[in-house]
Amino acid sequence: MPVYAIGDIQGCYQELLALLDKINFDITNDRLWFTGDLVNRGPHSLETLRFVKQLGDRAIVTLGNHDLHLLAVVLNTAKKLTKDTLDSILTAPDRMELLDWLRTRPLLHHDKSTGFTLIHAGLPPQWDLKQATDLAHEVEDALRINKFTVFFEHMYGDKPDRWSDDLTGWDRLRMIVNTFTRLRYCDEQGRLALKEKGPPGSQSKPYQPWFTISSRQTKKEKIIFGHWSTVHLGNIKNFPEYNVYPLDTGCLWGGTLTALRLEDKKYFSVPSQQARTFSKD
Repeated sequence: MPVYAIGDIQGCYQELLALLDKINFDITNDRLWFTGDLVNRGPHSLETLRFVKQLGDRAIVTLGNHDLHLLAVVLNTAKKLTKDTLDSILTAPDRMELLDWLRTRPLLHHDKSTGFTLIHAGLPPQWDLKQATDLAHEVEDALRINKFTVFFEHMYGDKPDRWSDDLTGWDRLRMIVNTFTRLRYCDEQGRLALKEKGPPGSQSKPYQPWFTISSRQTKKEKIIFGHWSTVHLGNIKNFPEYNVYPLDTGCLWGGTLTALRLEDKKYFSVPSQQARTFSKD
C-alpha cells in the first residue's frame, strides 16, 4: 500500500490534482498524508478542503497554522486578514461539516510500520516522540470538547517561548500549538524564535533550525514536515542527514507542490500555477 506525503497546499487545488495524476494515485490502494495548511492564500481552499475530506481514512492530515486560523475566524476569535482567501469556505452550505472535520485532525501522526512521523512545523529539542505524541493529544482533546471555542480565545500569542513540564493551562496549550504549527528556529535550550522566517543561514544568533539542535531527542525519528518553504533556499542541502523531510516547496509562492513516497523516499513535484513571489509567511 503506497503512502505519499504531500506538502502545504494552501488552496492550490489544481496543482494537487496534477500531482495526484503524476503519481498515478489509486484511491482504492494508495494513502495520502498531508503536512497541514490545506487552506488559505491560494485560490481554491474550499475545493481542497472538500476533496481531502471525502478521501476519508485514505488521508491523514495534521493541522497547520492556517487551518487553525480558519477555525478561529469562523468562531470570531480572530479577524480575517487582508491576504486571506477563506470567503468561499465561510459562505459554503457545508461549512460547519467541513470545519467540524478539520477541527478533529491531529497535530502529530506516527506510523509504526514505516517509522515516519508527520507534523506541520517542528519539535523542540526537549521532547522525545512519546512526549510529543502525548502533548499533541492534549491540544486535540481541547479541540474536540463541546467548549472548544474557549481554546481559540486563548490560542494566539508568542509566549511562553520555552517549554517546561511545569506549564499549565492556556500557556501550556499555546506553547504546544506554537511548536507544532509555527516553529522554524529555536536555540539549544529550546527557546522558540517565531519571528525568524527566512532560509537557514539568515537567522540571528543563537538560533538554529529546530532539526539541527544537537540535543534534540527526536534525532533518530524520521520526521516529515511542511510550513517552511524557504528552508530549501538556505545553506542546508542534505536534510536526510538530520532525519527530516521538509515538503513545503512553495507552491503558493510559485514554486512546486511536492510529494514523498515513503517506501523508497522518492520525490515527485509539479509546477505551481501561482504567480512567482517570495514567501513572507
